[in-house]
Amino acid sequence: MATDRRTAILEGAARVIARRGVRGLRVEELAVEAGVSTALIYYHFKDRAGILRHTLEFISDRADRYTAADEGAAEGFDPRGELERSLLLEFQDLPEVRENSTAWGELRASAVFDPELRRELARTGLAWVHDVAALLGEACPTVPAPTLTASAERLTALTEGLSTRWLSGGLPVHRARELMRAAISVELEQLARRRPPEPWSSGEPEPRPAPEPGAAPR
Repeated sequence: MATDRRTAILEGAARVIARRGVRGLRVEELAVEAGVSTALIYYHFKDRAGILRHTLEFISDRADRYTAADEGAAEGFDPRGELERSLLLEFQDLPEVRENSTAWGELRASAVFDPELRRELARTGLAWVHDVAALLGEACPTVPAPTLTASAERLTALTEGLSTRWLSGGLPVHRARELMRAAISVELEQLARRRPPEPWSSGEPEPRPAPEPGAAPR
């Protein structure tokens, strides 16, 4: 029961933040939204800063759930397909996804002025970058980790930017997905060029090294 009420509070916080922004989050309003007492909110989260931190974590976990393929679906994807699927599912015209992405954007904007929230956002964002870098590594296994991480940083930053344009009406969802897919192609092409060259094999015998001075010819 306690877990259910805690989840209800976090769900309510995500809804309020998506509608009103972080500044519009009031504990009294959250209590009404979640159907609990303000005392219970303070019991679980101590203060408003705690509510924001845990809501950010909740939003991130919920995004992981709706961008994760079930076991049966995952078997049908190659590494590139899995990468595309995980990022393109951020652009679904569904209430949960729109709410989640909107609340994430509001929290990210608020973090500019909130050092504590900024640290939590950086931690959550870094975990996302590492997840995307791991998918890139499956598609391009010989590319060094720092290069994969830089590529993942670009893709996740673009995802956030396209999401903002989509949610604000600047892009239709299908166009956001097209642009995301094109960006993935560009990154994979660039990573492919960083692979080490294949072993030399022209079908002709490799040239023998020149004999050392004084060595007997073979």
